Amino acid sequence: MDVTSWVPAYVGVGSNLHDPPEQVRAAMAQLATLPRSRVMRCSGLYLSAPLGPVSQPDFVNAVAALLTQLTLAEFFAALRALETRLGREPTRQRWGPRRIDLDLLIFGSQRHADSQLTVPHPGIVARNFVLYPLADVAPELEVPELGRVSQLRDHVGAQGISRL
Repeated sequence: MDVTSWVPAYVGVGSNLHDPPEQVRAAMAQLATLPRSRVMRCSGLYLSAPLGPVSQPDFVNAVAALLTQLTLAEFFAALRALETRLGREPTRQRWGPRRIDLDLLIFGSQRHADSQLTVPHPGIVARNFVLYPLADVAPELEVPELGRVSQLRDHVGAQGISRL
């Protein structure tokens, strides 16, 4: 990659353990430490009901918009390393409670799918706890082959989500 090229990247941040608003704020601040990357905007915080069959506290969610010179693989590896530094447990229960969760939602106009990573994030079009904070930072963003963020947000509605 040309080191002068900057790629927009959007990261979903979530927590429902150990003071979730503080966990999300700390993670958002730590995104600024990623190499060759800059945080451009951060959404507000949103409270949302958890997905799945596991009984657990509500989540706090947000989205950060970054510019990066890292490749997709480098950026994803940096996010995983940051999650570990922030206290993410290595073994995780699907849709279970977590101290911190960093999800790479969109990476430029790239589409990618393998066993470790899919971008755009496969659940983006159905999850209001992703789309509402994403619309805070990039309402006119076109999600590759899926549509404009503001329209996707309006389609899912606000049931079960509230802004903190």
